[in-house]
Amino acid sequence: MRVSVIIPALNEAPGIAQTLSQVRQAGECELIVVDGGSSDETVDIARAQADVVLTADRGRARQMNAGARAASRDALLFLHADTVLPVGFAASVGEALHDPTVVGGRFDVHLDAEGWPFRMIETLMNARSRWTKICTGDQALFVRREAFLLLEGFPELELMEDIEFSRRLKRAGRIACLRERVRTSARRWQRDGVLRTIALMWTLRLAYFCGVSPRRLKAWYAETR
Repeated sequence: MRVSVIIPALNEAPGIAQTLSQVRQAGECELIVVDGGSSDETVDIARAQADVVLTADRGRARQMNAGARAASRDALLFLHADTVLPVGFAASVGEALHDPTVVGGRFDVHLDAEGWPFRMIETLMNARSRWTKICTGDQALFVRREAFLLLEGFPELELMEDIEFSRRLKRAGRIACLRERVRTSARRWQRDGVLRTIALMWTLRLAYFCGVSPRRLKAWYAETR
């Protein structure tokens, strides 16, 4: 199973070079970066390593959809610019999708910070996702190309596009929850505090499931930053 890795980016110059390099080292793939209007050197750095570099209107969903339209491989994997894939990720995705009933999946998460609070966070994230089959963007969500097209891509919401897409995806078939771990940045928890960030994320999700619009949620989220 051939894989296209799609990375939406916005002012990620400090770390995107490492992510791109490790994607290249970790597995054979098509590498696509979609910039949302960076004011730093993100685009120049991406052009040195990616197969395709695009620009799109700002917004993670719009950027990922643009990357998917440019992709040529059988499977699409959506990767945050501050997340590192495990070695052999392409083979793991191919093995998961070898089962024709599986339409997509995600990896377990490891946060790049020391201390028991971060081990607790990642353990709960992985368990929650394995139980609900809901995938978030920092888990390196992957999907069959035909399933992605059938679902018409990510809904272009201001927030929660990954939650809504994975809710739709699990109705289309089985979701593979891989045990291999991606390493993702803990900067959000370190910057805003562990308990405050957990409370905020769960409040946002509960509000979304109760019908609050993503636009209102994004405005509220911005006010809390």
